[in-house]
Amino acid sequence: MLKINGESLDLAGVTLAAYLADSPFDARRIAVERNGVIVPKSAYDATVLADGDVIEIVSFVGGG
Repeated sequence: MLKINGESLDLAGVTLAAYLADSPFDARRIAVERNGVIVPKSAYDATVLADGDVIEIVSFVGGG
């Protein structure tokens, strides 16, 4: 089990890119933190989620 934005999910072994592809997040407008470290967008395909991970995803919103 791991936590994404406070929600416990059983996604160990899934890549971050695969999770984001099936999520409502717009990967072009987010930042991802894994265990307190920002994950570069270039590493999403190689980042495999593991038990105990704490993931925080924030979306950027434009406005004026």
